[in-house]
Amino acid sequence: MRLLFTPLMKKRLTRRVHTMLRASLRHFPELHGRTITIGYTRTNLGSAVLPRHTKSEPKLTVRLNARKLTYNTIGHELTHLVQGLSLFERPDRLSTAANKFPGGEKQCDIWTLARSSLFCDDAPSYLKLLRVVRENWPRYAKSVRALCIMAIEKRKTHRFYIRWLESQIKQLARKPLGKSGALEQMQLPFDD
Repeated sequence: MRLLFTPLMKKRLTRRVHTMLRASLRHFPELHGRTITIGYTRTNLGSAVLPRHTKSEPKLTVRLNARKLTYNTIGHELTHLVQGLSLFERPDRLSTAANKFPGGEKQCDIWTLARSSLFCDDAPSYLKLLRVVRENWPRYAKSVRALCIMAIEKRKTHRFYIRWLESQIKQLARKPLGKSGALEQMQLPFDD
């Protein structure tokens, strides 16, 4: 996979950003062998650009805010690229392969969280989450990811799988908070 950085992004490119991009891209085999242009945005967390109609190899572009970068944002934007590529690689809009990555922001959040726990470092932007879930994301992340995986499976037979997922997440918020692995690690006893 080849990464091209725009001049604006080159000015902001740090070792941290480069490491995060490489780690994220390992979870996207659909993008291997392709060239991805990484640009900079200051107006939002990120965006993905893919031309809708082209006869040649589509130009894949992701714009990221390097200062506020999370794995979730990178994964979300890379998932948009996969969504866009499915439009070019399917001969029929109704084919099974095409339905693997449906378009849309909520769908993108679901598929990103389900892809890897790496992308659970920040709450998704578009899924409907209660305030308690968003504010305590590290404690809910693992459970929400499991629900996203179940929702993708449920989608095969249940048309309103997003509604089902959001209702399940809402029910999670009503249960008492459990400890997250990240918080347990921070609470290791010190040697005297």
